[in-house]
Amino acid sequence: MHIYLPKQVETIIEELNKEGFEAYAVGGCVRDSYMGRTPEDWDITTSAKPEQVKKIFKKTFDTGIEHGTVTVVMDKENFEVTTYRVDGEYRDFRHPESVSFTSDLKEDLMRRDFTINAMAYNHKEGLIDVFDGIKDLDAGIIRCVGVAEERFSEDALRMLRAVRFSAQLGFDIEEKTKEAIKKLSPTLEHISSERVQSELVKLLMSDNPGKIEEAYNLGLTKVFLPEFDIMMVSEQINPHHIYTVGMHTIKVMENVPKDRILRISALLHDVAKPDCTTLDSRGINHFKGHPEKGAQMARKILRRLKFDNNTVERVCHFVLWHDANPELTPKSVRKMVSKIGKDYYPDMFALKRADVKGQNPKFAPEKLRRIDEYERLYNEIINKGECVDVKSLAINGGDLIKEGFEQGQVIGSALKELLSLVIENPELNEKETLLTIAKEQFLERN
Repeated sequence: MHIYLPKQVETIIEELNKEGFEAYAVGGCVRDSYMGRTPEDWDITTSAKPEQVKKIFKKTFDTGIEHGTVTVVMDKENFEVTTYRVDGEYRDFRHPESVSFTSDLKEDLMRRDFTINAMAYNHKEGLIDVFDGIKDLDAGIIRCVGVAEERFSEDALRMLRAVRFSAQLGFDIEEKTKEAIKKLSPTLEHISSERVQSELVKLLMSDNPGKIEEAYNLGLTKVFLPEFDIMMVSEQINPHHIYTVGMHTIKVMENVPKDRILRISALLHDVAKPDCTTLDSRGINHFKGHPEKGAQMARKILRRLKFDNNTVERVCHFVLWHDANPELTPKSVRKMVSKIGKDYYPDMFALKRADVKGQNPKFAPEKLRRIDEYERLYNEIINKGECVDVKSLAINGGDLIKEGFEQGQVIGSALKELLSLVIENPELNEKETLLTIAKEQFLERN
């Protein structure tokens, strides 16, 4: 078997070989190359100790020297070179108590998570596949190296990684590996929110975001997203729905574009429905107020998972407004776009369409037609250059100051009221017209 290696990787391996050391490309880059995918990065494993690696190459820096990792810089690109190692005892489900170096490649491969990630390659010896990773790749299986419970006890995040790889590659998780995850899923609580968040986002951004159902079935979401577990068992007894809140959410994620903010918004858009469910006299569920409460709940969840501020704000905004449906007139659409913010379109339409596709298909054609008309009116407004925010007004604060307005709240209030007038009557958005209105209505008033 021949695998393409970048010239820099070939050179690093050759230089290590010249000095009498073994060296191979290892892990995910070998897996992806075999599958015809482009590796994100190339990792190299070697029998050389870190100090020996640093002597061989001109430009290096320490990235995880205590774990045997040195970064070699070649042609302005970074390549991690790690010494064969054996991990000591794990006591916190995250880190080995100690790390010792070894000269045996098999011992190094034995400590890795899954068979498909435990293969090594160089041009001289070809593929080193001690644990039948190729067999599992061909069969589409995620299987632990050795005893699954041992691998997950070493690093509990590997359980979520199993689901993430399943989603990214479209593979099934092998039964013994599943059983070990079910047994050890509570230990995921020992993993930092940042690491969990990273794996969750990779899962959501895969071609199979619905694999989060696997994380639910294996007991993982119960640890880091218990709200989702409640959604999965929350029925929607309503003519417009045929799924539980959780299964509806999965359908929405599967139908929304592969965009980070949209996928996270889809995951959380109905998070408050279980809390907002009421039953009327006809036995039908209603979910009044779920967008507002959902935005509040989404904020807490995203903070808990250590998402950045921009993600928190954008996702919460989508959750808050995902169910808003204006009257289909230019004026009403202008008002809605002004409320929601032009920056959230056209992604808002994508989320709304995905939402409909996760509901009762009986009503989908009419609902999708309505969204099409909403988008048509929106595009018409944008193409005409009609004003929907203060930035698009024909005047600004500086213009008002020149007319005698004092800096401060008065100017802000005046611009806000002028915007309301312009949204009602787009033809008023001319500088002289707005200055006249401002002087007549606001300067004299104040």
